[in-house]
Amino acid sequence: MSHQSNLIADNIEQYLHEHENKDLLRFITCGSVDDGKSTLIGRMLHDSKMIFEDQLAAITQASKTSGTTGDTVDLALLVDGLQSEREQGITIDVAYRFFSTDKRKFIIADTPGHEQYTRNMATGASTASLAVILIDARYGVQTQTQRHSFIADLLGIQHLVIAVNKMDLVDFSEQRFNEIVEEYRAFATNLNAPDIRFVPMSALNGDNVVNPSEQTPWYYTAGYEGKTLIELLESVEITYDQNLTDLRLPVQYVNRPNLDFRGYCGTLAAGVLRPGQAVKVLPSGKTSRVERIATFEGDLTAAYPGQAITVTLDDEIDISRGDWLVSAEEELPLSNAFEADIVWMHEDALAPGKLYDFKLATRDLSGQVSAIDYQIDVNTLEKHATNSLSLNAIARCEVELTAAIPVDNYRSSPGTGSFIIVDRLNNVTVGAGMIRGVAKASDSGPEKTDWASFERDLNALVRKHFPHWEAKDIRQLL
Repeated sequence: MSHQSNLIADNIEQYLHEHENKDLLRFITCGSVDDGKSTLIGRMLHDSKMIFEDQLAAITQASKTSGTTGDTVDLALLVDGLQSEREQGITIDVAYRFFSTDKRKFIIADTPGHEQYTRNMATGASTASLAVILIDARYGVQTQTQRHSFIADLLGIQHLVIAVNKMDLVDFSEQRFNEIVEEYRAFATNLNAPDIRFVPMSALNGDNVVNPSEQTPWYYTAGYEGKTLIELLESVEITYDQNLTDLRLPVQYVNRPNLDFRGYCGTLAAGVLRPGQAVKVLPSGKTSRVERIATFEGDLTAAYPGQAITVTLDDEIDISRGDWLVSAEEELPLSNAFEADIVWMHEDALAPGKLYDFKLATRDLSGQVSAIDYQIDVNTLEKHATNSLSLNAIARCEVELTAAIPVDNYRSSPGTGSFIIVDRLNNVTVGAGMIRGVAKASDSGPEKTDWASFERDLNALVRKHFPHWEAKDIRQLL
């Protein structure tokens, strides 16, 4: 069954118009090693008629030397392009592929299953709205299944599709499928994802990937989802995942082409912006109103998350790169210290107290991880104390910067609630973080200075040793 539109041959202009207006779903495939992630993507591209003839010929030839499926074409080679990946039959780097159906456009990120490449999986998940988590029907929920589920949940992915793969190796057993569903649901009680679906399939043979399978008649009866994987991807509702309430526009560039125009350019991270709307600049707190929302195609009556825009204001106020435009009524905390979940991505361990560069939205600052509250064991979700973070470790940390910034929670606004950590010496990205809120005062940390008591004690000390001093002299000293 082809999911390619007939309009390509009949009316190409209408097809291009419809294609332009389709919504886009970004998703990742993840799971344990050899669960069939790359094969699944190859099968989706093949069965939805999104492989060119030269691509099919190339992987047919490569299957003879690097394939793992015998005499049949190894569809996993479509995404496992690195020589080392083909030699070992594993995914190392994140591979991105695009395809579309009549209903939606897709960008897939095929992420590695090996534990040592967890950082690559986190990179692919950072821009995804949905995660397809594969489980080998023979082995059920594995440690890496839990690891990837936790990371996807940590990065705010709200939709999970649990693809129970290789059902052909367990004779498409309904009982085995139900056992895995119950096993995963028990683990998922620790996750925040509100939408979890399950589908039995065989990526190698194409069962329930794009086309319904005759091998699972029980799946199309009452009590089951009854949709193929591609049908689940086409129907999942992602419109309301975006934050349309809290206005967030980080300023990337001040556009000043002539004396009569001053615009503030950036990509709207959250909320809806309209001309005439009252806005506030952070961190200065100055307020104004939106005069125009300019784009290359012309002025807009409203801007939505993801749109690159240029905003002009009614008032001439000081705004520069790194500032935010938010709603005038917004009470967003400003602080130079916050709590964050950090994924460490470098062989050199994170050392608390070491100075790093932090890139938050459009602003660059220096700072440090002042303390590690706890490290999370992603295999058991247990928390334990540590003094440093090694490669692929995840921990809740306290971060201190050299200047106060607006503090946004990552789950409500990922675009402004996330950051990367850069080594100041070699400019290498060594970590990524998700802000959880303003740092809480630590009971074990240094006590805050009581300035009222200090002033009182100093006043008494000065009067004792310098009785001839007048009150104005003491105030000048203070």
